[in-house]
Amino acid sequence: MVQATPFLLVLFLALGAHGLSAEKCSLTGHWVNDLGSNMTIGTVNENGDFRGIFRTFLNITSNEIKGSPLVGSQHLPVQLKTQPTFGFTVHWTTADSIIVFTGQCFVDDFGKEYLKTMWLLRSHVESIRNDWKATR
Repeated sequence: MVQATPFLLVLFLALGAHGLSAEKCSLTGHWVNDLGSNMTIGTVNENGDFRGIFRTFLNITSNEIKGSPLVGSQHLPVQLKTQPTFGFTVHWTTADSIIVFTGQCFVDDFGKEYLKTMWLLRSHVESIRNDWKATR
């Protein structure tokens, strides 16, 4: 069994406020993390589902950094739950891997929105014997 150390990915809203009250957090918009990767999330529908594009700043090849599709879902804010939990999957277009994120949307005391997430990356391996090195 491989021990994994959780990696905290802090994403912050790169655009201005959505005009929402300070206590409600919205996933819709353009987000940038502390490493320069970014994503754009479209409208969250009435079921809490959303789609978007993720562009990683980290690139191990000389290829152009292209956007990869993401699809996710959030708990809809109900009553006092205005800082929703969510999850989404990114299907990398530049690598044979899938990454899943889970987290919560927060609003700080100054009205700034943040996404606090953790991720799990699964890469393709050729055999079950190499399964141990496929997940980070």
